[in-house]
Amino acid sequence: MTGKLLLTFNAGSSTVKIGLFLREDGKARRIGKGMIDFRHKPLTFHLVEGPESFDVPLKAEGGDVLHEVLDETFGWLANHFDMGAVTAVGHRVVHGGDNFRGPVLLNDTTIDAIDAIDALSPLAPLHQPQNVRLVRAVADLRPDLPQTASFDTAFHAGQEPVVRRFAIPRDFYEDGIKRYGFHGLSYAFVSAELARRRPDLAGARTVIAHLGSGASLCAVSGGKSRDSSMSFSTIDGIPMATRSGAIDPGVLFHLMRTKGMNREELEDLLYHRSGLLGLSGISADSRVLLESDRPEAREALDVFTFRIAGEVARLSASIGGLDALVFTAGIGEHQPAIRHAVCDRLAFLGIALDDRANAANVEMVSAPESRTKVFVIATDEEQVIADECLEVLEPARPTQN
Repeated sequence: MTGKLLLTFNAGSSTVKIGLFLREDGKARRIGKGMIDFRHKPLTFHLVEGPESFDVPLKAEGGDVLHEVLDETFGWLANHFDMGAVTAVGHRVVHGGDNFRGPVLLNDTTIDAIDAIDALSPLAPLHQPQNVRLVRAVADLRPDLPQTASFDTAFHAGQEPVVRRFAIPRDFYEDGIKRYGFHGLSYAFVSAELARRRPDLAGARTVIAHLGSGASLCAVSGGKSRDSSMSFSTIDGIPMATRSGAIDPGVLFHLMRTKGMNREELEDLLYHRSGLLGLSGISADSRVLLESDRPEAREALDVFTFRIAGEVARLSASIGGLDALVFTAGIGEHQPAIRHAVCDRLAFLGIALDDRANAANVEMVSAPESRTKVFVIATDEEQVIADECLEVLEPARPTQN
């Protein structure tokens, strides 16, 4: 297997990140990455290879079938990599339900698994259909390639029933109405990376804040997920770029009764017109809001950081205290003002930032006197996908993050 290539697909609601890894000695080493953003037309494939980057315009338009987009992307990748050396493809799949508690192989003999993944689409309507479309597009274009699926919910599957249950009749729990949690690949990577960099915190009580356009938090102790902000769906928890976060169900009943809103309209409201976009009326992008002097922008960010801080406090109670707080993902890694606003609200937990370190986005941003250590650690979901792909394909030679 030495010298072979491995591809990973990390599909979001509107983007697809592609990882290229060299598969050698049972490990996956990244050698390139790319991204397609379906929000911008015409489509562009952004490719990074070492220090070089390229923006490649695509003729394909996307849509419900991704075969043409993928075929064209593979063609451009062939200009930089030996696509004939690709031996497997690993996918991030957002929802695994109760059926998938670890990575699985997807091929002709496991078509039931693909159908089972597709059947979970109503639980993650922004992401799951895109995941399935990519699996089927790869199978159509390169039927020779084994494919694997890694699930965002798997990291949370071991949470206790007291955490996973809603206070509704018990029969619903057996029907799958429960808290699942998401962003599990990110949490798995960051938790392992914190333990690698700081062995003294390997079993620590840690809250990880994955703050991007989709955002959530997770309480980890002993390297395992104990609680999370997202629950049954990817709407729940803190406000996000365009998603509302937690909302009183009574609001929805009220909108149905007084505005005549139906399910599709409510879904569009909560997934696409809320969050930072809805709060500000300006933008879903926190960078734009940070640069704005309009009071609506400031209020949107205040609500955002207020809810994050409140969730850190709640999750700390779930694990009996807080030894470390980790910020990750696009906002968490690159926006010191957001980290400062969150931590300022958490001073009662003994959190104090080093302003210079925070402004520089270095690894440890807490002040020496801070009782809780605060870190900034870049996440790498694609690395977890690649590692789990090899774990499935080479079970006798498991990899480590």
